[in-house]
Amino acid sequence: MGARETAKALMKAADAVTAPDPAVTRKAGAAVAGKIEQAKATGAGVRRGGKLFGKAVLAPVAKASSVLWLEVTGLLFGVFALSAGTWVWNHRHDLTGLGAVRERAWIVVAMFVLFGYFTVSSYVRAARRGRRS
Repeated sequence: MGARETAKALMKAADAVTAPDPAVTRKAGAAVAGKIEQAKATGAGVRRGGKLFGKAVLAPVAKASSVLWLEVTGLLFGVFALSAGTWVWNHRHDLTGLGAVRERAWIVVAMFVLFGYFTVSSYVRAARRGRRS
């Protein structure tokens, strides 16, 4: 019976030694809570910085690419307008004639005017978009 009581006393003593101190637990909990708040603040700062980086880097790229796209489409429309204008100039005497050739000439004139308008409007929009900040 004495050995049993001695063993129980030793087990209680071992548990008491390994049990955490309540004061130390509170301090550790406060330190962990502080680190968690610091991590949240750091994460929010990283997100905010990422958004600002995106605005600073990607906004000019998007603007430049939209201006470039308008200039490329203006060039493409200009090629069609130049082609139609060349045909109209070389066949300008067909505009006074009769029949199917005259109808075709007027269609090409309309194509020249339409693609010329698209060319000019594309470059005007590109210039306006390039000046905006």
